Amino acid sequence: MDARDELMHEVASMYYLQDQTMEGIARRLGVSRSTVSRLIKSARAQGLVRISLRSPSSGTGTAARLRRTFGVRAHVVPIRASASQAARLDEVARVSARLLAEWFASGMTLGVAWGTTVAAVSRQLVPTPIHDATVVQLNGAANTHSSGLAYANDLVSSIARAFDATIHHFPVPAFFDYAATKEMMWRERSVRHVLQVQAQADVALFGVGALAGTVPSHVYSSGYLDDADRRALAGDRVVGDVCTVFLREDGSWEDIAINARATGPTPRELRRIPRRVCVVAGDSKVVPLLAALRAGAATDLVVDESTARALLRRSALPLGESPA
Repeated sequence: MDARDELMHEVASMYYLQDQTMEGIARRLGVSRSTVSRLIKSARAQGLVRISLRSPSSGTGTAARLRRTFGVRAHVVPIRASASQAARLDEVARVSARLLAEWFASGMTLGVAWGTTVAAVSRQLVPTPIHDATVVQLNGAANTHSSGLAYANDLVSSIARAFDATIHHFPVPAFFDYAATKEMMWRERSVRHVLQVQAQADVALFGVGALAGTVPSHVYSSGYLDDADRRALAGDRVVGDVCTVFLREDGSWEDIAINARATGPTPRELRRIPRRVCVVAGDSKVVPLLAALRAGAATDLVVDESTARALLRRSALPLGESPA
């Protein structure tokens, strides 16, 4: 595919799949609106775009395979193969922001788990004021190296501002030093109040954390884990986390010791929320995403095409085996 064909593919994806206007595409790509119009017409003429209507139940392709395999509503974002990891995250975040604006409505409560991916989504939100809505933080953020509160507070606040919603922060550590301390704190009225708001959530928004990657997960790169924690995670065969609750590739989490000290909702607690939106982009997220889906953490998945295909390949392998 030459440079013009790549540009045509990108423009067609932005116009037909991401509902962006010609003016917006032109500004983003630094070209004229007439150039965008010509590329869209060429995409149709060359068969790159085929418009058809079909019953939703007769779907084929990557999204349908994800639905059949994992029982989730999949929203697959087509991105050119040459795109960088950061560009893939940016495009997936853009689509996620648009979907969130459709799903989060007046009178609803949105639970937000802080992290690199959700931060990317927050930057793409267009202000959409609604009424009597609430945004609540799902996992604590403080750590031993810095408070961590500014990062989480700013992120949750920016999402709440986009919807003109009431904010409920969760000013507790990401991980307590002792499980007993968490048990005592969970009896405090101020903490119980936030937990009750979390329990009323209609929508949850979160990513998955990976132990390593081009765009590192915030929990692994910002002082939340010490060397002993990392050794323990390795010993427990942990591959990643959802809402700072750690998972193995098979989706198990209950007997991982550090989870008794974690302040985020477990997969079991997440499953009480009707719509659970997991946003993922990048090769490093494939295995932790598989773990999250096997744990039943998500009802909706927003993911780039490359990651989605790698996920399906990985899910077909025996547990723990890597692709050749």
